[in-house]
Amino acid sequence: MIQFNFKSLQAGVLSVAMAVTASTLLLPVSPAVAQVRALPDFTDLVEQVGPSVVNIRTLEKVSPRQNPSGQMDPDMLEFFRRFGLPIPNMPNGPRPGLPPGHGQPNQPEQPRGVGSGFILTSDGMVMTNAHVVDGADEVIVTLTDKREFKAKIIGADKRSDVAVLKIEATGLPAVKVGDLSRLKVGEWVMAIGSPFGLENTVTAGIVSAKQRDTGDYLPFIQTDVAINPGNSGGPLINMRGEVVGINSQIYSRSGGSMGISFAIPMDEAVRVSEQLRATGRVTRGRIGVQIEPVSKEEAESRGLGAPYGALVRGVETGGPADKAGVEAGDIIIKFDGKRVEKSSDLPRMVGSTKPGAKSAITVFRRGASKDLVVTVAEIEAEKVAAKTPEETPKITASKMTQAMGLELSDLTDAVRKELRIKGGVQVNATSGVAARAGLREGDVIMAVANVAVTSVAGFEKVVADLDKTKPINVLFRRGEWAQYTVIRFNP
Repeated sequence: MIQFNFKSLQAGVLSVAMAVTASTLLLPVSPAVAQVRALPDFTDLVEQVGPSVVNIRTLEKVSPRQNPSGQMDPDMLEFFRRFGLPIPNMPNGPRPGLPPGHGQPNQPEQPRGVGSGFILTSDGMVMTNAHVVDGADEVIVTLTDKREFKAKIIGADKRSDVAVLKIEATGLPAVKVGDLSRLKVGEWVMAIGSPFGLENTVTAGIVSAKQRDTGDYLPFIQTDVAINPGNSGGPLINMRGEVVGINSQIYSRSGGSMGISFAIPMDEAVRVSEQLRATGRVTRGRIGVQIEPVSKEEAESRGLGAPYGALVRGVETGGPADKAGVEAGDIIIKFDGKRVEKSSDLPRMVGSTKPGAKSAITVFRRGASKDLVVTVAEIEAEKVAAKTPEETPKITASKMTQAMGLELSDLTDAVRKELRIKGGVQVNATSGVAARAGLREGDVIMAVANVAVTSVAGFEKVVADLDKTKPINVLFRRGEWAQYTVIRFNP
């Protein structure tokens, strides 16, 4: 008969359990588990940065006969303004809950807009979005301690959507500006603002993407932070309590947050603010080119290898690039010694260059790189292209020219003199592949397949032996612009 000593058994089980527990505690914790256990706490950030965030109200004086949009809810008014939508007509007359005489037909209305901003300097400089204060006759800034100030608009730049305001106050809690090079995708960020007029609302999320191309001059920061109308102009804050962006846009089908929002990078915003504070306006450089992305097909056919740079589709006649020797069809691969990774990089590089500066530019042309020097000009209103004469003698086209969808004629001496060119052929009509390539009536073809043409006969000779299975390069003039396109028979 076997007997068990239950006390010994219990002691043994207990010792084994303690040993297992001890060994478990000594096991290394995986990084993923450590991250889950260390979820961010935003309370300290709110206390640190919250006092630097302000609420912005705008007033606009209108006559009774104009649209009395002041009867609209402030957050909805900001939504219509932000997205460029027409403000619905609102009936005149008193509204419930308002004092007698307010909103009567003969009384001027004062529509209101709402937005956010933050204190840039302790002496009262405030940063916000340009669209928040656009068209405002009066701007009211409210601090977290409920003090209100009438603000002066120092300057606003619509291209970057940045505005700088000034309030008469000192000793204000200014924000700290973060280093954008340290910002990483997946990093936690926080926003503070006044969505739908709800002041000092805190939301949080992560950085979804950097360098998001949604504008000519700004590579936006994309986040999933909840941003709604009224958040515009408020700060995007990293976990170090630094402002890394200005909340500016949202992607939405309803007008509310859908988890995709965009912020202006703070380094760009600071550059703009410095110019606004110094001169009240922002100057940007231009070189006078029309560009498009470089496709893989283009890169391979030209021997460039990887598809990078900016393909020059058009060159402004007499513009900086034209004077420097840039030609339509060139691929700009470097500007000021910096590699142009994608076409959208070039406008930002040129735009941030001071007008009048001489900049090195490298183009890839006919299989080789060529270095040029361009004198950057200041951005101005686009010129209207000159209209070419309509009455030109028509010439019967060959089968190849007909297959391209072109009806051509020789240039008259008067047209050559007006356009200041020595050669080329006039386009009288387009269809088919030529029309798909963007050619149209009134254009003047200067070269085809990299061969200059001075007459229809010369054009016919060049295209006669071309292979329809390969793209055909075409250089043409449209008014004041020399442009480049590709005709493809098999798109």
